[in-house]
Amino acid sequence: MKALRDVLDKVHPWFAKGGPLEVAYPMYEALDTFLYTPGEVAHGSTHLRDGIDLKRMMITVVMALVPITLFGMWNVGYQANTAIAAMEQAGQRYTLDWHHSIHHAIGFTNDASNPADNFVLGLIHFLPIYIVCMFVGGHVELVFSVLRGHEINEGFLVTGLLFPLTLPPTIPLWQVAIGIAFGVIVAKEVFGGTGRNFLNVALTSRAFLYFAYAGQISGDKVWTAVDGYSGATALGRMAGAGPAPEGATESAWVYSMVNVPDVANGEAIAADLQASWLNSFIGTIPGSIGETSTLLCILGAGILIATGIGSWRIMAGVVGGVVATTLLLNGFDSETNPMFAVPFYWHLVVGGLSFGLVYMATDPVSASMTDRGKWLYGILIGFMTVLIRVVNPAFPEGIMLAVLFGNVFAPLIDYFVVQANVRRRIARYATT
Repeated sequence: MKALRDVLDKVHPWFAKGGPLEVAYPMYEALDTFLYTPGEVAHGSTHLRDGIDLKRMMITVVMALVPITLFGMWNVGYQANTAIAAMEQAGQRYTLDWHHSIHHAIGFTNDASNPADNFVLGLIHFLPIYIVCMFVGGHVELVFSVLRGHEINEGFLVTGLLFPLTLPPTIPLWQVAIGIAFGVIVAKEVFGGTGRNFLNVALTSRAFLYFAYAGQISGDKVWTAVDGYSGATALGRMAGAGPAPEGATESAWVYSMVNVPDVANGEAIAADLQASWLNSFIGTIPGSIGETSTLLCILGAGILIATGIGSWRIMAGVVGGVVATTLLLNGFDSETNPMFAVPFYWHLVVGGLSFGLVYMATDPVSASMTDRGKWLYGILIGFMTVLIRVVNPAFPEGIMLAVLFGNVFAPLIDYFVVQANVRRRIARYATT
């Protein structure tokens, strides 16, 4: 490795200021810092020294996302293979696209009981989405870094993985490219780049696709990677269910809400795809690639909290806001909107709530910075999530809009928290 270090040091003057390749310095710097720890250190007694920097922080978040990513790929294949078996048993027609052609060419046969079969099929769906996202988003950042003469930061490593995990496995690749380009440019680069964005970049990209191309990112035909299969998410089924039958217990009614018939031709959903609370908690339900497993999100939360990267105050605030708002709305009877009666323990395991509160709401750039502000910020997100889900069931998934709403108000929340602290200190010293 010393030879490689010598080569990089030898060509450094070419890329340094005044060198013939000065304009390409961000690319040289990115390769150098990726391979080696920067040689520059802070001097003087005014500097705080810590073992973590931006690169280590971003890599830690990526590592916390690895279990969810691997499980998401397996679940994409499991949902598709189980749906194929159910449709074949019911005599229904379906179409297999190029993903399945590659899957079959490798030697797999859509066997849902084979973990490798499920994982490889999910990998074939996820990998192109991830590659397109990294290629397009990375090049957008590269262009802006070259134009500004800035270093290429590692922040996109997280955004480039978060964004694909928020998408359905059937998303067209050209929409992935447009979405990530929009998010990086509009939510990040126009404000100065990494550390200066006030909106979460991955969620901004997804929100753009949600409103610009709703047909490919919502509905009941995009969550299972089989053309011809119609299977809504648990939240989608809840929003479209009827009122509770007289005399039905809460648990039986909610179970029937998330397992209403939704396969083509009115056939009942396959038993292996029924969304019990436990299945929803583990994550073996249809949904975005990485958002289904609450269990693995809890594992990721533990990693982020233990390393000091994710704020437990924000996570606890979101959960508290969800529970309090749900209990409040449960007190209202609605004959036309069944979402009012959904208990909080279902809200916590369906949709992307757990994924959003662990990885999106805790974004250190776009979230509140003060300790008290983090509580208020988290509670606001939890409140808005349930409010959107229940009061406006046309948007069954509320966490995306709630986090972006919280991002907008985070600076204001911190402002009032700081001003309140200032007033308390002035009052304290005025009495002494």
